[in-house]
Amino acid sequence: MYSYHNTIKKRIKNGELIGYEYVDNYKNSGERLLLYFITPPFERPIRPYKYYEYIDILEEWSTTQNREK
Repeated sequence: MYSYHNTIKKRIKNGELIGYEYVDNYKNSGERLLLYFITPPFERPIRPYKYYEYIDILEEWSTTQNREK
């Protein structure tokens, strides 16, 4: 069974994430968290009701990115 969110989290853990942003109207379908990756698919949208699953992951990723600069 394909798990959209588990696959995305695995990609983040593997270091494929290069950035993210919150957008108000993604492809005319409403608010989304957009995750950007270095490998295809390059962009993955996350719906607001799933944001809570990514808060800690993205905070840790951001801390790691700031440390590397």
